[in-house]
Amino acid sequence: MKETYLFEYVNENEFKKLERSLKKYNMLAYKKLYFEFYPALKEGNFLGQVVSTNKQNGTVTYELKLPTDIMFSKVHGDIKLHYLVYENEKIVMLDKLTPEDILTEGHQSELVTYKGVMVSKQHSDKDMFKINLLNMIQK
Repeated sequence: MKETYLFEYVNENEFKKLERSLKKYNMLAYKKLYFEFYPALKEGNFLGQVVSTNKQNGTVTYELKLPTDIMFSKVHGDIKLHYLVYENEKIVMLDKLTPEDILTEGHQSELVTYKGVMVSKQHSDKDMFKINLLNMIQK
């Protein structure tokens, strides 16, 4: 029987909030994360780019880009899963999902959309300007 890796969290409550917000506002990224990436990580297939390695602690830090809409990634940034792997203990430590600001805001209150893209309540003018600019460039 193959040994599987266990999932742990740096801050489980915050991570679960970001995960629920991702599920609500970006179902494609959530499905890929939950049904493809998590099982691969449990089997020991570490996906994404290696960000850093700490030989003293025996950890490797990864950053995995999740699939998302092009307009969303241009306005808010790519959705990424940040995690650490403790190879000796067979533990995958889930750290955070980014961009944290829009996902946290989406968890706290209902976000509105403008031309199909989520708009932050704090930076609504800035986000709408980016969306309009990108639409003008595309035409």
